[in-house]
Amino acid sequence: MSDSRIDRRTLLKNALIGAAALPAVGLIRDAAAADSAPHLEETDSLAKAMGYVHDHTKLDSNKVPQFKAGSKCSNCVQLQGKEGDQWRPCTLFPGKLVNADGWCKVWVLKPGAKV
Repeated sequence: MSDSRIDRRTLLKNALIGAAALPAVGLIRDAAAADSAPHLEETDSLAKAMGYVHDHTKLDSNKVPQFKAGSKCSNCVQLQGKEGDQWRPCTLFPGKLVNADGWCKVWVLKPGAKV
């Protein structure tokens, strides 16, 4: 008859491997959630309050005095996600993706970026 008990060394090793894998699982889950998040609509109540638009080139600085030429979501400190992706998460609109070419009233230049 074989002994089916697990020795302490094996138990400890497996516990450490499992603990090390937990952060990776969280990162994978967060990435998957970001990919499946809906796009922010300009008609959303928070988007309206923030003056969000999908296309910064359609803004008129005479009508929107906060807008600076060249400012857009892709060079804003609030935008997250992978550089180069058109739709990315923004800290101002949790659970939604904004257009990298968009703009809102809370735009702040990302350190090191140019307008």
